[in-house]
Amino acid sequence: MKGSIYAFLGGAFLTLQGVANARISQDIGTWQTATLTQFTGFVTALLILLFVRDGNWRGFTQVKPLYLTGGSLAAFIIFGNVTAIQQIGVTLSISALLIAQLVLTFFIDSHGWFGVAKQKMGLPQLIGIGMMIAGVVILKY
Repeated sequence: MKGSIYAFLGGAFLTLQGVANARISQDIGTWQTATLTQFTGFVTALLILLFVRDGNWRGFTQVKPLYLTGGSLAAFIIFGNVTAIQQIGVTLSISALLIAQLVLTFFIDSHGWFGVAKQKMGLPQLIGIGMMIAGVVILKY
């Protein structure tokens, strides 16, 4: 239950961030917005880490170098979201984002990429993704 609440909140915050970033980028530019968002996110996460004090600081040195690139992907996520929201609107942008996430996670789960446990994926999951795509098509027209 807790995980579902966090997932819901994460999705809501992602949407709010996308809308705010699209608005900010109209004033200062998309890459400047990505820079500002990354910086404020870093400061916020650091403050939370300092106050909550959970985890292991030495653990930073144990992270595989490939996974360290994860944060840099956020710059492209922000750019993509801002550009999409400005061009096709919030609803279609977030819908496309969710479909892209589902398709990629389908492959990650079914192949066990990045060390995640393999999940059995089949026709019901494909039908679900297809229904989401159909929903986006209906939203667009």
